[in-house]
Amino acid sequence: MRIAVVAPSCPLKPEAAERVRAIVEERGDCEIVIHPQCFLTHGHFAGPDEARLAALREVMADASTDAVWFARGGYGSNRIAEAALADLPEAARDKTYMGYSDAGFLLAGFYKAGLEVAWGPMPQDVVRSGGDHGVENGAAAVERALDWLVRRESVALEPALEAPAMAFNLTVLSSLLGTPLEPDFTGVDLLIEEVSEQLYRIDRTMFHVTASANVRRAKRIRLGRVSDILANDPEFGRDEAEIVEEWCLRSGIPYGGRADIGHDAGNRVVPFGVQFR
Repeated sequence: MRIAVVAPSCPLKPEAAERVRAIVEERGDCEIVIHPQCFLTHGHFAGPDEARLAALREVMADASTDAVWFARGGYGSNRIAEAALADLPEAARDKTYMGYSDAGFLLAGFYKAGLEVAWGPMPQDVVRSGGDHGVENGAAAVERALDWLVRRESVALEPALEAPAMAFNLTVLSSLLGTPLEPDFTGVDLLIEEVSEQLYRIDRTMFHVTASANVRRAKRIRLGRVSDILANDPEFGRDEAEIVEEWCLRSGIPYGGRADIGHDAGNRVVPFGVQFR
């Protein structure tokens, strides 16, 4: 399998790239090609919009590429997502696309367009730590992503998925509602997670997300990890699970409990739709 890495948002750290290359070399079951665009810098971004879009469209059109792996999150993929979907080359439909966090804009739009996508760890995660018990390292996250991309190993998946499924960062999900990227959530096992937000912002975002008639057609909402919660002054008075459960109750969406996804090395794979194998 040939896997192309592009950075639709922020630059990939060179040390992360080298560590991922070493993991792939040791595995011996795939080939990885890290596009030079991944190391560009243009303010916040991995190059200007035009460069990020061109790199993404290049690997989408490359018939020799079997999977496109987004390098990291941050912010920026929304700025090129609609253009990336215009006049899709036929080769784009023969690939799997993987990422999470800000890449959720692309996952949503690509899935809506009929492409095969999955939420899952990215190359930059090789330098991450954490998970439910704080014992997993970034190499394990990268191995997990490759286990599913290359071998479709079910052990890499979030363990309680019910098909069809989707996963999003909560802020990204809220931002894509009402845009051309928004997919159909009817009957979906919808997993959400968040990082570096205050609880009042999570509450406000849940108000917006659960007010969506489309989201209200989901089968259930499950909450992944909410990490690096910023301080509230005064204290908000509810934790993240209580917030999500309350807004699910208010909106009539079943709350399905916790999920094993998040901005950490314990992040699991969630294939969109029914493609669990």
